[in-house]
Amino acid sequence: MITDKQTTTASERNRLDVAGLRQLVEARAGLRLIDVRTPGEFDTVHIPGSCNVPLSVLREHRDELCQHLHEPMVLICRSGQRAARAEQALAAAGLSYLRVLDGGITAWQAAGAPVRHGRVRWDLERQVRLVAGSIVLTAVLASVVFPPAKWLAAAIGAGLTFAAVSNTCAMGMLLAKLPYNRGPRTDLDTVVAALARDRR
Repeated sequence: MITDKQTTTASERNRLDVAGLRQLVEARAGLRLIDVRTPGEFDTVHIPGSCNVPLSVLREHRDELCQHLHEPMVLICRSGQRAARAEQALAAAGLSYLRVLDGGITAWQAAGAPVRHGRVRWDLERQVRLVAGSIVLTAVLASVVFPPAKWLAAAIGAGLTFAAVSNTCAMGMLLAKLPYNRGPRTDLDTVVAALARDRR
């Protein structure tokens, strides 16, 4: 008979809760904390001692980055979803000492764990809600005088539905490219330099 324990996926086994990470950090367990959010998100708030390796940079330069990632790692993002994608990419490259912070930095902050603050920005999810909601509201109001405008609201609804089903968000990716969200420059050379500096 197969139990629930036996059917746990590898991704679920690699999850680490906030309490577990706090214990490891306090014990100075030789972990490398890798935050895969955008530079802007990282600049706004991050766990002290973490290094920003945006998911886009990690995916594009995975093999080069793997040469600099030797310690056990905990991957962090806002909620755990992007970190799980980073885990899959790094595991496919042969790294096996990976954990994902369950609930991401949102759970970390909710638990009152220490963070370092920078420039205040709205997170991407909140920005998506604002932009999508504003477009839908404008389209519905405009449809009173120009009925075809309702199809713009329908298109946004379809896009949000697709985003939920595919676990991607085109609007979020576009908003991340805005200067407001970019934060400090983060390319491969910058990331590699930060990884080397953190190792010292």
